[in-house]
Order: sequence, then structure tokens, then C-alpha cells
Amino acid sequence: MFKAMFAAAFLLIAGAAHGPSEEMFDRLEQAPTDEEAESVALDIWAAWLESGSPTVDILMERAVQAQAFGDVKHARELYDRVIRIQPDYAEGWHRRAGLFLEREQYDEALRDLNETLKHEPRHFGAWYTLGAMLESLGSQEEALAAYREALDIYPRMDAARQGVARLQQAVDGTAL
Repeated sequence: MFKAMFAAAFLLIAGAAHGPSEEMFDRLEQAPTDEEAESVALDIWAAWLESGSPTVDILMERAVQAQAFGDVKHARELYDRVIRIQPDYAEGWHRRAGLFLEREQYDEALRDLNETLKHEPRHFGAWYTLGAMLESLGSQEEALAAYREALDIYPRMDAARQGVARLQQAVDGTAL
């Protein structure tokens, strides 16, 4: 009986982990097809939405819904709460950066993207978003570097590949 209780407790503790695993990132990097890579990337996105806190998870769910319905003010309030409750939760920062980008508040977006990457350096979405923002602001070298960071993590990320294709010749003077 004691062994069964110990095993159950171990499973509960092991199940408490949140966020994507190293194995998921390995599969993403080594995916043989775009379809498989996209499937793994979606699993990683889903894992990023798991904060480890039921309260934060509910707030994130509501914030994502508010944002999807165009209620930017409410989404912002919810993301702010998420960040106050769990300041090391990268996806809260990343989602709020998206709101700032929609409103062309680049300083705030840059701050939040940097926070995202501080807490999750493998956040290919944040690297791509950073690249797109920098490219739109005319910082081609920095944008290219950000797109390349995204591709180091997610080599089959089509949007980042397109970003590199657009910028590589202008920045490096070489074709893709």
C-alpha cells in the first residue's frame, strides 16, 4: 500500500511540471517535415499557456478570449494581473507584447519581448515577433538576427524563413 501511495504522489509531483520539455524542443529542431514541425510547435504553444498556477491559467484564458474579441483594454488588465501574480511567466509577457504591438507602442512591446526572452530564451514566437517589429522599424540587421534566433529553435518556421529571405541579401550581401 505504501508503494502505491508513493507512486501516486510521485506521479502527481511529476505531473505538476509546466511548460514545454526539452524533448519537445529536440523534436521541433529535428522534425523531418513542415507538418510535423508545426504539430510540435503547436504542442509547445499549448505548454507555454500552462503556467503552473490555476489562477494564472484562468486569467490567461480570459485574456486570450478578450483579445480575440477585440477587448484590448480588458485583455491588457488581465495580462497585467498575470504578470503581477507570476512575473517569471514568459507567455504573460509575450501576450502583452502583442497588445502593445497592435497599438504601435514599440517601447513597451520591446520591454515585454525582452522579459519574455529572459524567462524563456527558446521562445521562437518572441524571437519572430521581435524580428518583425525591428524590420518594420528599419533595423534590418537586428531583425535578421532575431529571425535567425527563431530558426535556431524552430528551423522550419516559415515566417522566420521568409524574414531571413527578405533581409539576408540586403544585410549580408548574399542570397539565401
